[in-house]
Amino acid sequence: MKQHITHDTPRGTAPALSGGVKGPHALRPLLDAVLEGLSEGAVRRDGPLPAGGPADLAALTATALAEAGGAREEPAGPGAAVLRSLTTLLAQGSADPADPGCAAHLHCPPLAVAVAADLAVSALNPSQDSWDQAPAATELETALVRDLATMAGYDPALSAGVLTSGGTESNLMGLMLARDHALGRAGGRPTELAGLPRDLTPRIFTSAAAHFSVQRAAAVLGLGEQAVTGVPVDHDLRMDAGALEEQLKRSAAQGETPVAIVATAGTTDTGGIDPLPRIADLAAQYGIWLHVDAAYGGGALLSDRLAPLLAGIERADSLSLDWHKLGWQPAPAGVFLARRAETYAPLARRAVYLNPADDEEAGYPSLLGLSLRTTRRPDAFKITATLAALGRSGLGRLVDTCHDLAHHAAATVTAHPRLELHTTPVLTTTVFRYRPASGTPAEADHLNAALRRRLLREGRAVIGRTELPGQGPGRVRLKLTLLNPHTTPAEVESLLHTVVAAGRAEEELTSRDQRSTRRPR
Repeated sequence: MKQHITHDTPRGTAPALSGGVKGPHALRPLLDAVLEGLSEGAVRRDGPLPAGGPADLAALTATALAEAGGAREEPAGPGAAVLRSLTTLLAQGSADPADPGCAAHLHCPPLAVAVAADLAVSALNPSQDSWDQAPAATELETALVRDLATMAGYDPALSAGVLTSGGTESNLMGLMLARDHALGRAGGRPTELAGLPRDLTPRIFTSAAAHFSVQRAAAVLGLGEQAVTGVPVDHDLRMDAGALEEQLKRSAAQGETPVAIVATAGTTDTGGIDPLPRIADLAAQYGIWLHVDAAYGGGALLSDRLAPLLAGIERADSLSLDWHKLGWQPAPAGVFLARRAETYAPLARRAVYLNPADDEEAGYPSLLGLSLRTTRRPDAFKITATLAALGRSGLGRLVDTCHDLAHHAAATVTAHPRLELHTTPVLTTTVFRYRPASGTPAEADHLNAALRRRLLREGRAVIGRTELPGQGPGRVRLKLTLLNPHTTPAEVESLLHTVVAAGRAEEELTSRDQRSTRRPR
């Protein structure tokens, strides 16, 4: 029979803890306060985001903090009351991706089952850096990584992976392993130990529409952002494989050391998917590490309809997935996978207080050498719970619903004389712009940017803004990133009509300003 440790010192009025036998009882009134605050804040907000601007929200926050006590020395009152007040503030002042009018970013409304699962993780507070801090969570993450590797077309017995904070961390890990593989081989010394060879010119190839985290990773890894070569893209922002081949030939002729090709499966702006099979052929031909950033497009693996778009992803040496995009998880829920476990060797780490060799020899597993982080919450649990509750097919239906919404948005844009579609949606993003009645390309850019801010200021909609690759004016575009499977086609139409109304209002404002400046004094 287990013996429980007793405490000689009285507990007095010590704050309640979330774990143990008494934890759930202590949590219940606090959870009620949070739920009441979420509801009250949503009613006060009454839309996708609070009306006003940064100054208004700063004033609202300052007032709420003063009422709640802020960081004062003594408590402001009962915890449940304070928590309800602050939760109301947070909900009132948030952009809510569950609102049909909030469609700017790869910012999904999380599923209730995933949020509830995340609560269990927060209450127990396991940490994945040692088995004795997270026994069950260690096994759950290991099982989930195997399942996701299988879904991506990897051999689960030969691959490896880990949960990450998102695509930025996953891309960094992929490029780190690529760096150590390429430069260690070329320089004859392990890069993770000896550092970067000085006599080599490293080169990373990625599309001009790739995520900025590729450049950031190159800087962090000591390669420098200038090591990243941008490959031209087509109208749909997909990498031009012919241009990539020419750049590879030119780089080889100049004696440079190729580190990696980074292909994108789901660009942030259009959802474009690079031609993965052709890129994989080139990577194999030149012996270059292929990393696929599928942080957005990886969600297509859930859909029988869209999964074929990712043909060739199984040939990547490593890849990034983000389940807090097309997976409806609360952030963070990133995943990094490596096709061959042995390429993970540079990350191996022994810390005697976390994963001593004799523990591992005795059968206690360790995930420490799979991650860049030490303390790490078990984000695999919420994904596991979601997959168990809905299955791949259930999540796939959500993907298909959002894909249908994007195509409905594109049809609505095409049918409206004041809107212009950029390209047919690939995943769940629709890129377009408002067409003013007259004016220059620069004026059209200014008007599209201004109408978006008008919608923000009025609290009516959150839509995305981007710029197409190239030079000069006329490249500003708006976008709807449709990740809410509860949104209806009628609500998408209403949102686009709201954009048109804002555009017309901005045109009228510009016209009045011009008339005012022409009046004789």
